[in-house]
Amino acid sequence: MTTPEFSRPVDLRQITAAPLTLVATPEERAALTARFELVRIDRLEASVSLEADGAVVAVTGRLHADWIQPCAVSGEDLAQSADEAIDLRFVPARSDHRPDEEVDLSESELDELEYTGTAFDLGEAVAQSLALAIDPFAAGPQAEAARKAAGIVSQGQASPFAALAGLTPKKD
Repeated sequence: MTTPEFSRPVDLRQITAAPLTLVATPEERAALTARFELVRIDRLEASVSLEADGAVVAVTGRLHADWIQPCAVSGEDLAQSADEAIDLRFVPARSDHRPDEEVDLSESELDELEYTGTAFDLGEAVAQSLALAIDPFAAGPQAEAARKAAGIVSQGQASPFAALAGLTPKKD
C-alpha cells in the first residue's frame, strides 16, 4: 500500500483540544494535481478540530483551496476555489461484512471513514474532500464557442422539434 500524496497520520492517543492546521507542501500539491488531473493546485489548507469519543473521532472545520483546472469543453485554464465545511467521523473498521459485500449506509454514515489500529490519515481525508469540491464539468467563457466549432448543439437545439424546424418543405 502506498502512502497518500497528502498524508497526515493522527494517532488517537495524541488527540488534544487544540485545533490543527494542515497545509500541503508544493510537492504534495504537485502530486495531488496529477492524481486529480488538474493543471495545478495553488493552495490546499484545512483548519480542523478533533473530538474523540472513545474510538470515534469527530472532525469539524474548513477546507480552503485554490486550483486551476481545464475547462471540460474547451480545455482552457479555469481558476477555481473552495471554502467548504469539513464534517467527518473516523470510526473503527467494521468486521461484520465481507470485502465484496454490498453495504447499505444510512445518511449519518455517509461521512464516516473507517480506520484500523490506533491512527487514521487526516491529510488523505482532506485530499478526498478537495476531490469532492472539484467540478469535473466546469466550463469556462470559451466553452460555447468551442461547442459551436465542434458542431455540438446546445440542449435546446437538440429537441425533436428543433430538428423538424430545420427541415424545409419539399417543392413539387
